[in-house]
Amino acid sequence: MFKKIAYLFFLAQITACSLLNVHQSPPKEYSTSFSHPEQTSLGRQYIKSASSHDGLSGFYILNNGVDGFYARVSLIDKAEASLDLQYYIFRQDDTGKLLTAHLLKAADRGVKIRILVDDAATENGDQQLLTLSAHPNIQVRVFNPLRYRGHGHLLRLVEMTLRKSTLDYRMHNKLFIVDGAVALFGGRNIGDEYFQTDPESQFGDDDVFTIGPVIQKLSQSFDEYWNSNMAIPAKAVDSVLSSIESLESFRTSLSKDCEALEDEPASFLKSISASNQVNNLMTASVSPSWANAEVIYDSPDKKEMEDDKMTGSLIYNSFAELAKATRSELLIITPFFVPGDDGMALFKDMYERNVETKVLTNSLESTPQLAAHSGYKHYRKELLTLDIKLYEIRASLGKAAGSGESKKLLKLGNYGLHAKQYISDRKKILLGSMNLDQRSLHLNTEIGMVINSPELAKQEAERFKRLTDPENSYQVYLKNDPVTKQSALVWITKENGKLVEYGDEPSKNLSERLKTDLMSLLPLDDEL
Repeated sequence: MFKKIAYLFFLAQITACSLLNVHQSPPKEYSTSFSHPEQTSLGRQYIKSASSHDGLSGFYILNNGVDGFYARVSLIDKAEASLDLQYYIFRQDDTGKLLTAHLLKAADRGVKIRILVDDAATENGDQQLLTLSAHPNIQVRVFNPLRYRGHGHLLRLVEMTLRKSTLDYRMHNKLFIVDGAVALFGGRNIGDEYFQTDPESQFGDDDVFTIGPVIQKLSQSFDEYWNSNMAIPAKAVDSVLSSIESLESFRTSLSKDCEALEDEPASFLKSISASNQVNNLMTASVSPSWANAEVIYDSPDKKEMEDDKMTGSLIYNSFAELAKATRSELLIITPFFVPGDDGMALFKDMYERNVETKVLTNSLESTPQLAAHSGYKHYRKELLTLDIKLYEIRASLGKAAGSGESKKLLKLGNYGLHAKQYISDRKKILLGSMNLDQRSLHLNTEIGMVINSPELAKQEAERFKRLTDPENSYQVYLKNDPVTKQSALVWITKENGKLVEYGDEPSKNLSERLKTDLMSLLPLDDEL
């Protein structure tokens, strides 16, 4: 009885709180990015690299998850002035703890650190990130935080439901800037599955190692979010976690955890330093691709813009412009694919202009989000009637090339797609955090870049080809039944060297297929 009363009391409290204005945040310090990279070793090194390229910026794509982790560790350790981190998810799992430990060491030697994280996908333990804000050189802010700070799934769901119009709006950006001189952007969050070290789940994704003039624009985007009304200081979110006492306790436990990880015989830490790709980038002994590029991102107040209450920028407009300017071929990699009316209008336009369009997305067996797949199901037949070639990545890949996954983990069959790329005519490429779904278009903020580089576009088009190989993906077709005269979906792949056709959607088990079918009956597309 007591639990029921407490639960009802909580409902009443959350309902009352929902009447408050979430944009009313306590006073906070306005700050801007470090603007003198020439005063740092990294800055001098990369400014020298860029000096002979007439205002172009340099780009190098890291497709391997462990390389993405090692690049961050190396850059944190080389930082002398500043670190700005912006993420949708920052887990305190193995890789998250190791990165956090390196961040603390950087702060101890005087590096100024700003960390901005979203709050929607926080799990138990992740909240320890707030503790870092007690360090004099670290500031932490939370984008659009929930008022309930526990991790009971039911209570979080209650608040998300009662404050849906506010809490549906999330920051999905991923950005990492060091000394105002070098940045990593792309689709990776901070966590074991994103760095492809988790045997239970590995997400194929990208980081774009970036130097040159575009860093200033990336820093500007970070500052806009950092100083927005939606970014709430850690102390205002949880004053206990952000205390000096909590920080000292966290230091002790973090040190023990990291020592244990480094002592593990099979630890991936023992092999990451062998990454020639990252080591060459750190020493500037490998040349990136030099190109003009445009940084694109949603304004922090995207929700207000879509309601026509203010002006700003929307990343979807840049994708639409890219699609409309495409003349012969558009390659799309997106883990979640729910195009909606606007997206279908673009695809119809490309069909009428004879633009060949190919899409790689997750299959039912590889998707981490059954709800997103339930929305995607609604569009498959219409997409195929527009001559779009539709590929769905397999959870069990036949070949490692292009996946970022090690051959050891490849055997476990737990692969999922998380990269977001849009390649136009093999001349331009849009990379970043934006899925081609309704959540990315309307409910999440996103960041990316359009890079005018045939070199990078062709490189990633080759990767697209490897990932859509029949041993790595299912190609979806419409097949007419000669008896019923009805068209039905079929999935074709290659197993043991032979082409195989499935009439039922491949899935890990019948339960997942049934759940997805049931969810597809609900009017959820606008949320997916």
